[in-house]
Amino acid sequence: MSKLKIVSNNKGKDTITRTIRMSGETYDSIAALAEEYHISFNSVVNQILEYGLDNLDTDE
Repeated sequence: MSKLKIVSNNKGKDTITRTIRMSGETYDSIAALAEEYHISFNSVVNQILEYGLDNLDTDE
């Protein structure tokens, strides 16, 4: 499986606002990536989610 590559110019199409809960450690890791790549926290979260969905093993 290929590794996730964070990109700086990932513009979303339609958006839906939702509230999610995550651990403080996860939040800190995502915030650090957002700062490193000079992009929004939300953009990093969306890229991680899209990667996870694209690489989901659906075999049982």
